[in-house]
Amino acid sequence: MSRLRNAAFAALLPLALAACGGGDRPSQTLAPAQIATIGVNSYLWRASLETLSFMPLAQTDSSGGVIVTDWYANPAAPTERMKLTVTILDTDLRADALSVAASRQLYNGTQWLEAPVQAATVQRLEEIILTRARELRRNTVIG
Repeated sequence: MSRLRNAAFAALLPLALAACGGGDRPSQTLAPAQIATIGVNSYLWRASLETLSFMPLAQTDSSGGVIVTDWYANPAAPTERMKLTVTILDTDLRADALSVAASRQLYNGTQWLEAPVQAATVQRLEEIILTRARELRRNTVIG
């Protein structure tokens, strides 16, 4: 099941990234960008949970806007694992309302050792979450 979810995530990732182009259709009325019945922007919250759904969650706090995953090792690379913390900082749907932090470890045969995370990895995750949040907002037409 985990491999199926990973494969689905890998297949949908390029589609989610491609969806960031274009603009809103002028004939549609968009839902408000500020939706915060849970303490933070609900579009960012939902998009974060969806994006990280393939990873085990260690902690979620919708009031404070924090999602912490447990360690996740891709079955294709079992000697490498990642842990993520997503923080939603505002009730508005804005790029600066989202922060992603990542930890990475490599297994040397006897123990897990800290390893650097490429800045592009964190930036890409933020882009994926923001793109999905905008898509969720566009799909929530009012009127």
